[in-house]
Amino acid sequence: MRAQRDPVPWAAVTRGALAAGPLLLAALLAGRASLGVVAAIAAMLAGINDRPGSRRTSVRRIGVPALAGAVGLLVGSYAGAHLGAFALTLVLTGLGLVGGGISAIGPVASGTGTQLLVTSAVGAGMPLPDPVWQTVPAFLAGAGWLLALRLLLPTPVSRTGDPRPGRGRGPYRPDSRFAPRPDKRSDPRPDPRPDPRPDPRPDPRPGPRPDVRLDFRFDGERAAVAEVYDAVAALLDAAGTEHAGARRAALTAALDHAQDALAGPRLRRHPSSAAERRLHAQYAAALPLGEAATALAWAERTVPKRAAEGPRRLAAAVRGNSLAGPLPAPARTDPALRALDAALLHAAEVFDRGRAPDLHTRRRSVAALVRTVLGAGGREYALRAGLCFGAAVATAQALHHGHWYGAHQHWYWLPATAVFLVKPDLGPLVSRVLCRAAGTVLGALLFAGFAAVLPRPEGLVVLVAVCGALVPVAARHFAAQTTVVTVLVLALVMVGGEPQASAGRIGETLLACAIVLIVGHLPVPGQRGGGVRARIDAADAAAHAYLVHVLGESDDRAARWTLRREAYRTLAEARAAIARAAAELPALARHSAGADEVAAVLERLVDTTTASAVHLDDTGRLTPRHTERLAALRDELATRRGWVGRSRTLA
Repeated sequence: MRAQRDPVPWAAVTRGALAAGPLLLAALLAGRASLGVVAAIAAMLAGINDRPGSRRTSVRRIGVPALAGAVGLLVGSYAGAHLGAFALTLVLTGLGLVGGGISAIGPVASGTGTQLLVTSAVGAGMPLPDPVWQTVPAFLAGAGWLLALRLLLPTPVSRTGDPRPGRGRGPYRPDSRFAPRPDKRSDPRPDPRPDPRPDPRPDPRPGPRPDVRLDFRFDGERAAVAEVYDAVAALLDAAGTEHAGARRAALTAALDHAQDALAGPRLRRHPSSAAERRLHAQYAAALPLGEAATALAWAERTVPKRAAEGPRRLAAAVRGNSLAGPLPAPARTDPALRALDAALLHAAEVFDRGRAPDLHTRRRSVAALVRTVLGAGGREYALRAGLCFGAAVATAQALHHGHWYGAHQHWYWLPATAVFLVKPDLGPLVSRVLCRAAGTVLGALLFAGFAAVLPRPEGLVVLVAVCGALVPVAARHFAAQTTVVTVLVLALVMVGGEPQASAGRIGETLLACAIVLIVGHLPVPGQRGGGVRARIDAADAAAHAYLVHVLGESDDRAARWTLRREAYRTLAEARAAIARAAAELPALARHSAGADEVAAVLERLVDTTTASAVHLDDTGRLTPRHTERLAALRDELATRRGWVGRSRTLA
């Protein structure tokens, strides 16, 4: 029920203002108001999916759901025009099963399933005067317009530094003014670095000069990579304190975000520009830094403050697209600190003459995606979404044929509302229902007031443009977003010829809330908590693969980093699913009881595996502390995992 506290996304606000409102105005000027309504609805749905990130990821985040929305509009329009009430209910229920099943794959797939169901309800329940072969292209044009704005408009602040050499020309070396000479007696191996000597004279070479050129192509990727280095520095600051666990989780989130930002769709397999290759190299250089920082946090010992200065300078260099200058060298007194020093030296070299290495991701095959959809989590998600959507469609059909709606023939609101309520990945069921009900009531009352005083249609067009600009800001809270979207949609359908129906929309929303609450808590066949169990199983398998690789003492660092990234990413996804399930009412929350303890053991196991990998790199053997901790965690996992799972364990 708490609102997010994020800065105002001014770029998204600008795109929202230029999307639905101008599209509707252009359609009105052309005398095609109904097509303008469809295009504006598509732009609104695309705006809901317009999240912070890189431009490349926005293609997938906005484009894939838009394509699914076009399919849903096509199926819904034909089914609504040619099928009776019973057959139409069966078709849309089946579509609900499909949309729910694919939503279990991930966030983009969840948005895809949502748009598929919402547009199918709109196509069947909001008959339009235009033929389908015109409404579907209009829908794609509306979503494509917002995507074009996302790709072409610069962000408010996107000036970058000058990548030409300045301070720190050539390979970087540690700045000896920040650290004493390492103690050779504490390191059995020779120090590969040149002997840094203090130089009290100022560096006569100028620092990086700002560049007045506007370069916004990779501002999302640049910000994401810089956040990784900041997260490494924050973890180093928290090492040895009670905040280390939270900072390690923040580092995982930053790495996931950067990985997604850089791994979006592209025309070529590899990066095609020098700036993009440089960002790929800078991201890859952060992986050994994160590994060393995790090992230091696992050791539960404080780290000198100067150890975090290097990653912070690298973060500033990424943000400014400039050189970092001399980096402070940490003392090389134990394996983790030596690994941190080596990682800083590697990052310094990469920042000077970086290549574009692999992003250390493993693409899921089609077979793996199918297994996710047909697995326990996908089946539970599909059954829940299909039942709620089908029940809402059947109820709306009964009300429609009973002439409950009065003068208009639109019955899309009830099933579309049920779709947004039943999505388990959007938050706990009861809080979604309460927020949706409150937001719809407030939005409908606000629109009733606006409709009484605004001139038509120009006043409604302005209202649509204002609401489009408010959608990104309202995304901080589900009730606020519902309020804005309610006003926007009611304004659109009134422009399309529907009479003012705020009271009816309030009644339909409350009815949809009741349907979802009842169906959402009904007992279903099979084992409940399948979504949480599937995430735990995925985290278990990833941790097992990572542990086997490290204990096998393989020299393939790239494979190790890929497995480590997958282990931490699946753990973060499991943690998110467990938190959502735990916030449900007891009737649902009890099915995932004990999952948080299993996830905590898996996290400690992966952290210990990372610390073991760093120690093996330095000494070639594990200490008794590492082996005893690994054995204890595997035993604890074998004991606890029976609470939520039934497949193979790491024991």
